[in-house]
Amino acid sequence: MRTFDLSPLYRSTVGFDRLFSLMDGAEAAPGYPPYNIERTGENDYRVTVAVAGFSENELSIESKENTLTIKGAKQTTSEQSGEVLYQGIAARAFERQFQLADYVTVKNAVLENGLLHVELVREIPEAKKPRQIPIGNANAKPQVVENKVAA
Repeated sequence: MRTFDLSPLYRSTVGFDRLFSLMDGAEAAPGYPPYNIERTGENDYRVTVAVAGFSENELSIESKENTLTIKGAKQTTSEQSGEVLYQGIAARAFERQFQLADYVTVKNAVLENGLLHVELVREIPEAKKPRQIPIGNANAKPQVVENKVAA
């Protein structure tokens, strides 16, 4: 339940309309399907989505600009062997989007045991990495500084 009004901010800002519309519609995010985001290395990540009951041909993964979209749609079949008395296994269509940081790309995706694992890697171009410039030596060349995460 929201008790504040953002409309006065709309008229005093320029170019932030997307930000305010995101804040305006910030209600509870859909909880289906559940997912995990893991860091598996210094520049490696894994998104794991629970997609029990979906096969590989019922799932689609799309990476466009800085957005990873995972969609699932069950194909309807009329081959049911009996009458369903209770249906607790969700089989509804879904679409889950993840915002990716710059230079993060999808490496691969694997479906195993009802979990969809999407492997991501951050590959910073050589030109964007910080360089150490030596002082006083005209013949020395700049060296790329590697950022190491202390474990």
